[in-house]
Amino acid sequence: MTGKRRSLPLDEDALRDLALRHVARFATSRSKLVAYLQRKLRERGWSGERPAEAEALADRFVELGYIDDAGYAVMKGAALGRRGYGARRVNDALRTAGIAESDRAQAEALAVSDAWAAADRFARRKRLGPYAAEPPSPQQRERAIAAFLRAGHDYDVARRWIDARPGEIPEDS
Repeated sequence: MTGKRRSLPLDEDALRDLALRHVARFATSRSKLVAYLQRKLRERGWSGERPAEAEALADRFVELGYIDDAGYAVMKGAALGRRGYGARRVNDALRTAGIAESDRAQAEALAVSDAWAAADRFARRKRLGPYAAEPPSPQQRERAIAAFLRAGHDYDVARRWIDARPGEIPEDS
């Protein structure tokens, strides 16, 4: 016999156990849990007596406190900020994760207040601006600014970091 063993179709208990294992193992949002459960239902099928209710199960997990979208947003936003990503990129990531605007508010505020430090971390990680070995050529400068913009930073912030001479950290204004 070759190939993978086919899993049994899910029922109410198996779906709940699958959801519990997922939230125990991963930090997740309500939206991401629903997407995960719907994918598993498509892959394995359904054998329950009533229709599968991934949305209702996710709502129940929110009520029980197993899922906290606002807490997830703060955690995810802080992690992206530590990697050097700007407020726009944090906002995009949280929106993509299905976090409601009200739950994103605190994470977005933290990203905005930490924008200069995040730009510093990005420049250090990518060895740009003051962390470069030598000043960039005009073409390298444009590429570096584009990298800053893709990382979610404002144009002014990107330009100030890229135009900084090697070894000279720009001052936050």
